[in-house]
Amino acid sequence: MKRSLWGWAFVASFLVLAPPVGAQEKPAQAIAFPDPKLPVFGLPWFKEDSPLLCRLPARLKKTFTPKVWELARCPSGGRIRFRTNSRKLTLTAKCESDYTMYHITSIGQNGFDLYVDGFYQGSTQAVGPDRKEIGEWDLGPAGVDKEVTIYMPLYKAATIQEIDLDEKAEVNPPRSFAQPHPVVYYGTSITQGGCASNPGMSYAAILGRRLDCDFVNLGFSGNGNGDIAVAKAITELQPSAIVLDYWANVSAEQMGKTLSSFVKILREKFPEVPIFVITPYYTITGINQELKKSEVDLVTARQKKGDAHIQWIDGETMISRKTAYALVDGIHCNTLGFKLMADQLEKPLRKVILPKGRGR
Repeated sequence: MKRSLWGWAFVASFLVLAPPVGAQEKPAQAIAFPDPKLPVFGLPWFKEDSPLLCRLPARLKKTFTPKVWELARCPSGGRIRFRTNSRKLTLTAKCESDYTMYHITSIGQNGFDLYVDGFYQGSTQAVGPDRKEIGEWDLGPAGVDKEVTIYMPLYKAATIQEIDLDEKAEVNPPRSFAQPHPVVYYGTSITQGGCASNPGMSYAAILGRRLDCDFVNLGFSGNGNGDIAVAKAITELQPSAIVLDYWANVSAEQMGKTLSSFVKILREKFPEVPIFVITPYYTITGINQELKKSEVDLVTARQKKGDAHIQWIDGETMISRKTAYALVDGIHCNTLGFKLMADQLEKPLRKVILPKGRGR
């Protein structure tokens, strides 16, 4: 029986595309999370609360407002870091909510970012009714050692099931940071990362890569009110510097009352740790000069009393009327806005936290 040309073409395509009989996908080693091979950074209480991905300690839950605790379960700034010579990496995770805010990307809100040797390699995002996330990446040549960093979601509580690597791939501890003690950021939705396009593009994350330092993100959307409970939690850490950036959630009067108390608690534990206080940047409603004055007055008063380790950073040098296009809704930064913020914070932070000649 003669076959038509179409018939032979179909058979040929099947022979090319179909795998050999008995062939299977290359086996992988599945590392269930959590695992010592997958160290977590940016969530300083993770070891005591594992597997909960949370930015505040569960044992202090009752001291925080319900909203702050809810937001603390969004692991902004949380990272998994390790070295591997694997060619492939698959991340399996899940987000707990299907709500996406109108002014932030789905990836930024509930995705995971992958960086390899400091370079962005791609993202995941939650899909389907079960909010499952599967990220599959090619890391580069097998057998070549690579530094892997996975950034966790900015605005969604999440769980991580496992990370799959090549079957015989090595998994080793990450290299040390130039500054191992974290910079701790306290603030509002702006600090938390609203509205970066990706989890790795909050200004704290950008600075972490630039300065080669660890960091902890304690930004709480709409709830950066100078809460004393959060200040007390920070005293459990060993920060290399502290950045206070909560002007967007309080009035000038509230700032005057809370900032003094917040700094007092920090200073009792950290008499010489550098503290940076960020004043308002430009928004479509204009700069709040009274709020700015309240912050500057507090910092100036402490300096006059001998505190040589506190300074204020002028937010108008970060976002001005000329650069208001760096705001996604006239208030929150887009990714460009966070770059502009990082540009202004990098130099003063670098000066105080990095040994001479280190960092990137």
